[in-house]
This record gives sequence, structure tokens and C-alpha cells, in this order.
Amino acid sequence: MTTDFPVWRSLMYVPVNVEKFVDRAHTRGADVIQLDLEDSIPQTEKAQARTLVEKNAARVNRGGADVVVRINQPLTMAVRDLEYSICPAVNGIAVTKVYGAAHIQLLDELVSTLEQQRGMTIGHTQFIAMIETPDAFFHIREIFRASKRIIACNIGGEDFALNCNMQPTGEALLYPKQQMIFAANAEKVMPLGFIDSIATFGDQEAFRRMVRRSRDFGFMGAGCIHPGQVAIINEEYKPSANEVAYARKIITLDQEAAASGRGSFALDGKMIDIPIIVRAQRLLQRYDVIAAREAHTLALSN
Repeated sequence: MTTDFPVWRSLMYVPVNVEKFVDRAHTRGADVIQLDLEDSIPQTEKAQARTLVEKNAARVNRGGADVVVRINQPLTMAVRDLEYSICPAVNGIAVTKVYGAAHIQLLDELVSTLEQQRGMTIGHTQFIAMIETPDAFFHIREIFRASKRIIACNIGGEDFALNCNMQPTGEALLYPKQQMIFAANAEKVMPLGFIDSIATFGDQEAFRRMVRRSRDFGFMGAGCIHPGQVAIINEEYKPSANEVAYARKIITLDQEAAASGRGSFALDGKMIDIPIIVRAQRLLQRYDVIAAREAHTLALSN
């Protein structure tokens, strides 16, 4: 996995029609504010809620966060959501309940038309593909290939479990989540999410351990259902100071080994060869991108 992606460690859900949440969203430190038009909005309020997207997107990004809008399914609702959501302040669309490649291609065509009509760069709006049905799961690589707009993906655990007649536990969802990570890396897409359920998140230390475990499995970021999760997710999806120092040591020793005509070397009793060196390079690249984002956010807040 390369670092040719935006830094999207924490993606905090904010109902677009709840003023007190919108007003404070930019202060929470999330990399992404996900303005929600889907599950957090009652059916009777969806038409009004979508009219708030453009105005509120320009408010929640004041702290430097990117903005993603989670849209509805079925298609009739998705089209209306997109008509109100495609604007310069919105960086991405979370496409819920993706049913196949044709679904993504259809929305891609519509978004391109809207971008052109509004004088935007074609391709400005990126997609998060949300896999929430078993049928979509079995077409996951076709879905990821359907549009260059897709830069990230996740499995909607509750809906996926419901549609598979199983409980949304970490054990039950382990196989599909791992398979999604494999497919995402094969297609150069960011896998987002957690390896376990976050239905209960009151125990912060347990939550931190779960986030750390999720990173070990290959996730690169995750959605936040509560502002209190943001700091932990940002910390755990950022390489630690010890990891950075170790990676830099590996790169230095690799350069010394290469100058001596060697392709591998020993460090702390371990053999260091190409895969470990490449992993260190990627970690440092990610760290630099995250550090640049954090510096930009700090500058905006001062």
C-alpha cells in the first residue's frame, strides 16, 4: 500500500441537520468530517437535511478537515443527495450499500456531470465504497475497479451482519473484513474500519487496544461515532515516535549495507531484508504526510 492518498485516520460522523454538532465539528481534530444524510437523519427530515450540506460543509472544514457526505440508498434518494452535495467544500461521498460495479459507474457519471456543470475539476469528488451486502462482497474487486474515484472502502458491520443473518461480532466479521483488506490492497484502495465491533465504546483503554489491533490487521483509518474516539484513533493510526526512530535506523543501516554491497543486515538480533526495509520506508512516508496535515491544522487554529 502506498501513501498516494489523503490522510483519513479519523472520519467523524456528524448529522448534517443537528446544529450543535455541526457548529463544534471543526474543533474535534478529526481528519474527516462525515456529514451524514443516511442513518442519523429521520426519513421525514431527509429532504430538508440535504439542503444544508453545502453550507455546513464550508463550516465544518474550518479546522482543516476534509469533508465526506454519506448518502442514502436507494438510487432515487442517492441522486437527490448528490445534487445537493457536489461542491468544492465536499471532498468525498460515502456510497452506502453498494450493489455492484454498475452502481458505482452510474454515480460516477452523475458526479462528473455535476462537477462539470458547477465549474469543478472532474474527479474532485472521491468515493468511499461501503460494502454492506453479501452480494457486493462477492463482487468486491469489480466494485473497486469500477471508478478511479474510489480511494477507500469499508464494511458496514451492522448492515452486513443483518444481511448475512449473523451477529455483528468481531469473530463473525473477521473473515469478510480480512478479505476486504486483501482486495483493497490489490486495487490500491484504503481499507477503513475496525477489526472488532464498536457498539460499546465506553472503555477507552479497551478501545485503544482494539484500534491498535485493527492497524496491525491493515486498516488505515476508521469512522468515529463519538468525538471522544477521535484522539485515540488519530494516535493509533499514526506511527509512534519509537516506530519512526526504528524505521529511520533501518533506512540508515540499509544505506550503509548497500554501500558495502550487501542487501540485508542484522539489527537487534533480527535479519533485516527487503520487505522490512520497504515497510520502514512506507511508515516514514505515512508519518511525513500525517505530520504535514497536523502542521496545517495547527496553523489554521492559530
